[in-house]
Amino acid sequence: MAPSTPLRGSRVRLTALTQDDLPTVTEWHQNAEFLRLLDAPPAYPKTETSLAQWLDDTDKATDAFLFAIRSLDSDTPIGYVELDGILWIHRVSGVSIAIGEAQHWGKGYGYEAMQLVLRFAFDELNLHRVQLTVFSYNERAIALYEKLGFQREGVYREHLQRDGRRYDMYLYGLLRSEWENRNVTPLE
Repeated sequence: MAPSTPLRGSRVRLTALTQDDLPTVTEWHQNAEFLRLLDAPPAYPKTETSLAQWLDDTDKATDAFLFAIRSLDSDTPIGYVELDGILWIHRVSGVSIAIGEAQHWGKGYGYEAMQLVLRFAFDELNLHRVQLTVFSYNERAIALYEKLGFQREGVYREHLQRDGRRYDMYLYGLLRSEWENRNVTPLE
C-alpha cells in the first residue's frame, strides 16, 4: 500500500508558491487588515518586486519551506503557510499561515492547511517542536491554534502598538508527542 499524499487534504492542497502567484499575493499585501493579522511591522502595501525577492530568498533558504494553499478545484492560491527558522540540530521550527481574502476566513481552509503542514513538519522533516506567535487581538487564529493542540507557553506583554493601544503577543508551541496524541480527527 502506498503512503498517503502528505500535502493534500479533503478540501485543500499545499503546493509551491510561484512567481505566477505573485499578482494574487500582492493584492493581499495591499490590505491593511490582512497585514495587521500577519506581522508586527507597520501595515504598508508591499510591491510585487519586494514579494518576488521574499519568494526568491525563501526558495534559496535551507531553513524554510513555503507552500501555497489552494483549494482542490482551483490553481489560484487562497493563502500560504510557511515553516521557517528551522534549527535542524534541535529539530525546531516556526510556522506561520496567511489566508489572503476575508471571503475565505472562517471556512476551515486554515485548519486543514495547518494540519497538512504540521504532518509535513513532524512526519517528513522529523521535527520535534513547532512554534508560533500570535497577537492577542487575533482571536480567530488563537482558536485555530488551540484547536490544533498548540499550547500557550508565554506572553510578550504589551509587545505591539496599533491605533494608540498596546497588545500582547502570545508564544505557542506544539511538540511531536502532543501532535501524535491530539484529540482531532486526522486527515485521510
